[in-house]
Amino acid sequence: MSRASRAPFVVAHRGASGTRPEHTLAAYDLALQEGADGVECDIRLTRDGHLVCVHDRTVERTSNGTGAVSEMTLEELKALNFGTESEPEGVLTLSELIELVLDWKSRPTKLFIETKHPVRYGALVETTLLTELNRYGIGAPASADHARAVVISFAATAVWRIRRAAPLLPTVLLGESSLYLSGGAAHTVGATAIGPSVRTLREHPDLVDKAAAAGRATYVWTCDDPEDVQLCADLGVDWVATNHPARTKAVLTTA
Repeated sequence: MSRASRAPFVVAHRGASGTRPEHTLAAYDLALQEGADGVECDIRLTRDGHLVCVHDRTVERTSNGTGAVSEMTLEELKALNFGTESEPEGVLTLSELIELVLDWKSRPTKLFIETKHPVRYGALVETTLLTELNRYGIGAPASADHARAVVISFAATAVWRIRRAAPLLPTVLLGESSLYLSGGAAHTVGATAIGPSVRTLREHPDLVDKAAAAGRATYVWTCDDPEDVQLCADLGVDWVATNHPARTKAVLTTA
């Protein structure tokens, strides 16, 4: 029996990354046009202290360059091509993505920001992130419901740092720790939501109700298969991360 009273909100995973190169302005612009309720990004610190949207530790997979993000300057990363041959794009900074989302006037869209760990800069990632969010006036929301930014991480210590510094900023603890709601990591660090993979959700469909009973939302990744999207809808998942926001919205509209 579904406890859902509405369809899950759709989060564009690294933008509309099933159609455009991930973490590019083109991918995020398309996601917004396709009606995504939120967009997700991964962030890393450059050698000169800038937050950029790159998933991997190195740039080989997603650009025409080589090297570790943490060892490169923003200028060096901007010189690489993270887009396509016909539509080249330098690395996307978090500030550029924030501005794109905040300037999108059609509807308020949430920004899910994943901090990557372990990394050489440790807690400086969260400190720099909060500084950046505060610069745009979205680091200290009046309430979690009205927050424009959500910080997510597989690292419980990262979530704990955010909860201590910005108590009303929503947080998602990703990964298998969501299986241990009672006295587990999500409870200990004060995460406002759990973030299981869709595979974990298939194996433990009771997670959604358990999380709700504990006062936590559920963010499930990465749902591209229509059957997985339907499962999330049936179980009452709050947020569904997908590489194909338009297709996922269409599935939920007909569900």
